[in-house]
Amino acid sequence: MDKFTAGPNYGPVLTTTDLYLLGCELDLHPILTHAFGGFHLILNLASGHAGGYNPANKDQDLELAHGNEPATIPRVQELHIVCRLAPWHTHIKNPTGVTVADFCTAVGKQYSESFITDAELDTLPPRTRDQVRRAAQNAQQIYGAPGWGGGYYGSPSPGGNGQRLSRSAWLRDRIFFDGLEKDDDFAVKQLGFKASNIFCMQVTS
Repeated sequence: MDKFTAGPNYGPVLTTTDLYLLGCELDLHPILTHAFGGFHLILNLASGHAGGYNPANKDQDLELAHGNEPATIPRVQELHIVCRLAPWHTHIKNPTGVTVADFCTAVGKQYSESFITDAELDTLPPRTRDQVRRAAQNAQQIYGAPGWGGGYYGSPSPGGNGQRLSRSAWLRDRIFFDGLEKDDDFAVKQLGFKASNIFCMQVTS
């Protein structure tokens, strides 16, 4: 964990071009892979809330720990996050280096504050569309109506009674972050290219 400690004692923040030219791989902060024993990250994609707990005392909720620490070593200006269960990718940018908090904020907003379009919903089988609508209704009852943010292309798809369907509903019951991993094959499938700053997000119920 020492190498991820927040502070100025790091080399330069690498651009995407730097990463390509140097050909270097990135080490993820252990909180983002659930490999840090002192804090287990809970990121709720339906509400956008990030917190966690100490595995030694699971009954005690904790605020986001280590949020100001770099998400990767070397530090980078940009990260791209894809998910096997969703058609979107999250672009995270910070000229001073993407942090753990930047990751949580960007991914949380992507799924809780942006909306599914009619065209996107139409790509799903009828049964799955119904499940997505039910998931949106359940999330609204639990977390309240989502706010605007993130932007979208096309018209947001209504879920009944004029309700917009937040992107988290696409995941149905699997709305909790479950770690990042490399998956170059999926990155190429979804984005058309692979890079060391593209990571695949696992989700769970």
